[in-house]
Amino acid sequence: MHETALNHTRIEPGILYFGTPVVLISTLNEDGSANLAPMSSAFWLGWRAMLGLGARSQTSQNLLRTRECVLNLPSDALVAAVDRLAMTTGADPVPPRKYQRGYRHEPEKFRRAGLTPVPSVTVGPPRVAECQVQLEAVIEAVHPLAEDDEAQRGGIMVFEARIQRVYVADAIRLKGTEDHIDPDAWRPLIMSFQKFYGLGPQVHPSTLAQIPEHLYRGPDIDRSRAVPERVAAPDRGAAAGVH
Repeated sequence: MHETALNHTRIEPGILYFGTPVVLISTLNEDGSANLAPMSSAFWLGWRAMLGLGARSQTSQNLLRTRECVLNLPSDALVAAVDRLAMTTGADPVPPRKYQRGYRHEPEKFRRAGLTPVPSVTVGPPRVAECQVQLEAVIEAVHPLAEDDEAQRGGIMVFEARIQRVYVADAIRLKGTEDHIDPDAWRPLIMSFQKFYGLGPQVHPSTLAQIPEHLYRGPDIDRSRAVPERVAAPDRGAAAGVH
């Protein structure tokens, strides 16, 4: 059966959010309090995450200063909590562009969302108890984006985060395995063109699923190399440069 040919029209949308998982990033503010921010410009390669964030956001400033975070992945059941964080920022004063869009300062992000902070082991920021996936991470590099565009230059940063520890709820672990996620049980919250969606059932068997998952394991995922528990909160922002 041949695929049906489609008619196409050239358009120029304001954004290209075709659908990515929502991430709740927890970081530490200068006074030691926790900041929690939703974002969805993220993708993973092995145990590295690439995070696109506004350069003037509170999350970006915290990441540049502390080089630590937790990437909490909410399921679609937490959509109301995530939406309660919309139009809020930990930055005070509110950055001009966010102010124009109606954002307001909110110092108590966890309380605002109705979520529970729990201590992390290898980083300072807390994990979100209600999220089924929690990834403790450190920032290894920071890359500017759109340096060739005068209008956007300096406005967006891409953070390369190295995952140190992964915690998942037992409900989404694949039965009979130690460290596999059951994709039929995991239902991430998805944002597509500023709207929330969930995942439906698998639509077709995947040829890639025939590759044993352990063959993707690289040097970043060497379980024999223990990640130490965090003892103090070193200020590594000055030592690690922005590339």
